[in-house]
Amino acid sequence: MFKLDPELEDFRNEVRKLAEREFAPMAAHWDDKEEFPTANRDKLAELGYLGMFIPEEYGGSGAPVIQGTVFLEEMARVCFNTALVSQLYLNGPSRAISVLGNEEQKKRFLPDMAAGRKFIAIAISEPEAGSAVTDLRTTATKDGDGWVLNGNKCWSTGAHVADYALVFCRFGKASGAKGIGAFVVDLKKPGARIGHISLKMGGRGLTEAEIILENYKAGPEDVLVEGDPESSRSFALLMSSFGPERVGNAAMCVGLAQGAFDAAKAYSEIRHQFGRPIKEFQGLQWKIADMATQVHAARLMVYRAATNPAPNGFPDPMDATMAKLYANEMAQKVTNEALQIHGHNGYTREYPLERMVRDARGFALGGGTVEILRNTIAAMVYGHSFDQRRG
Repeated sequence: MFKLDPELEDFRNEVRKLAEREFAPMAAHWDDKEEFPTANRDKLAELGYLGMFIPEEYGGSGAPVIQGTVFLEEMARVCFNTALVSQLYLNGPSRAISVLGNEEQKKRFLPDMAAGRKFIAIAISEPEAGSAVTDLRTTATKDGDGWVLNGNKCWSTGAHVADYALVFCRFGKASGAKGIGAFVVDLKKPGARIGHISLKMGGRGLTEAEIILENYKAGPEDVLVEGDPESSRSFALLMSSFGPERVGNAAMCVGLAQGAFDAAKAYSEIRHQFGRPIKEFQGLQWKIADMATQVHAARLMVYRAATNPAPNGFPDPMDATMAKLYANEMAQKVTNEALQIHGHNGYTREYPLERMVRDARGFALGGGTVEILRNTIAAMVYGHSFDQRRG
């Protein structure tokens, strides 16, 4: 059996106590009001959790992937919106800047991210480039020693409250994965504005927004990775820097499912029908057994992905992709069964289950749909990558 080091178990207990004390009481509030959990973000920053993956010299603690994985699991167990904010700080743009940024960029962005003073959204998807990310149309046109950016990005989580956005765009005239690079865009500068804000089914504390770039002028200091119209290497480099995002996504699935399972087990012990606790009925026991097994299996897959790095230092792509696929589908099954065990009470907003079911659904869309994940796994099984086959 996979066991964490005692220090990590102590860390888990510390985080769980914090989450239950500080964040659980307000979990329904952020969902109901569709409000960014600023107070929770500030608390986590104050305690140093948001900078776990940022190197020490830039204000973080340089923690291993497994520590952040346990952290996200415990956050999602009680408050998905707080976990999602944490995921964006831990495994989002700050991780990419830590790995791919130059010294000036690291000094400019990372201390503020570690301290929770700034927030950077991710802007990859476009109206015609969701799963087909290499079809993106946002352009970077050379202008003196800088560039002019034009294009529309959609479904950028939390962009409406962000200070910056990490924007994927195309350099020069190329197609497919060739020419794709990224800028850090200041959303307060002329040429960048927030468009349509999408209200979501789940994760409602972090709504998603459209980012519109119209002749946005970017300097050389804003280039994180310059795209090469003759090569797809820059795109591959950018995507690999987000490998830990899939592990974080899967970890939140485990945490959310664990929270739903805990609620269902507790409810089955106090709810009586036909003169006895419903936990005594074999049909319900089988549900509980299946749920426990599925959560356990997903957790083991996530922990393996978090502790089995590839040669480049990022989580092994196969492990991370399989963990996300299994955990995405597991979270939907377990939260739905937990609601079923609660009966009609689970369907009301007086219990957290209906919120958990809604939150679980989005995992199978963001960070790679389960269909794309299956394509990716199959490509790796057959020994070549999907992106290479696209040219």
